[in-house]
Amino acid sequence: MRVMLTGDVVGRPGRRAFREYTPKLRKEKGIDLVIVNGENSAGGRGITRSALNELYSGGADVVTSGNHIWDKKEVLEFIDTEPFLLRPANYPEDTPGRGACVYPFKAKNIGVMNLSGRAFMQSLDCPFRKADLLLRELARECDIIFLDFHAETTSEKMAMGWYLDGRVNGVVGTHTHIQTADARILPQGTAYITDLGMVGPWNSVLGVETDKILEKFLTGMPARFDLASGPNAYSAVLIEIDDRTNKTLGIERILLTD
Repeated sequence: MRVMLTGDVVGRPGRRAFREYTPKLRKEKGIDLVIVNGENSAGGRGITRSALNELYSGGADVVTSGNHIWDKKEVLEFIDTEPFLLRPANYPEDTPGRGACVYPFKAKNIGVMNLSGRAFMQSLDCPFRKADLLLRELARECDIIFLDFHAETTSEKMAMGWYLDGRVNGVVGTHTHIQTADARILPQGTAYITDLGMVGPWNSVLGVETDKILEKFLTGMPARFDLASGPNAYSAVLIEIDDRTNKTLGIERILLTD
C-alpha cells in the first residue's frame, strides 16, 4: 500500500495545485490513499464547504487540520457530519468535530489521528497523553495508523515521532509550511518527517505576499496577509506499507514546483 500525506493547502492557489498534481501523482506512483491538511484551504485561513469539496474532488481521502480550523465559522455547519474531516483531537471533549477516523480501504482499516502541539501554540490537552488514548481505541480495529501533528517547533514534533516510534506507521508534522529534509524511518519502524511543507504559492512567505511580510517585520505594525500569486509548490511524502505485515517500508519526499 502507498499512502501520500500532503502539506497544508493554502488558499485558491493551493487548491488549484492540489487539483492539478494529485491525480497525476496517484497515477504515476500508484498511490492508494491521500491524506491532506486543509486548514488553510479557504482564503489562507480556515476551511469552507466549497474548499472541502474541492479537496475531495481533487483526490483527497482524509482531510486533517490544525489551529486555523475554526477561522471560517461555516465549518461549524458541517464538521460534525464529515467523517473524514479532522480537527486536533486534544481540544476539549465537547468541541465539535472529531480528532481521529478510520478509513476503510479494501481489506484494511487505516486510522488517521490529528493532534496540535502546545509550544508557542494554543494551550490544549497534552498531545502525547491524547495520542495514548487514541491509540488504545484505534489499535483494536486499525491495521495501519498515521498522525498529522500540527505543531510549531521542530523539537516538539521530533519528540512526538520518538514517542510513537513503533506504535504507528507514520508521524508527519504540519503547520510551518516549509518542507524539512529529515524524512526517515525511525529505529522501531515509524516513518517520520518534521514538516510536510505546503501546497501553494512558491514565491511567497508561507503563501503570503512577500512585501506584506517584510513590511510587518520592518515596521512592527499590523499588516494584511494577502495570498501571493505566481507558480505553486506541491509538498508531500509518500509512505510505503507492506501489504502482508502492515509494516512501514519506506518514506519518500515529494516537492514539485510549477
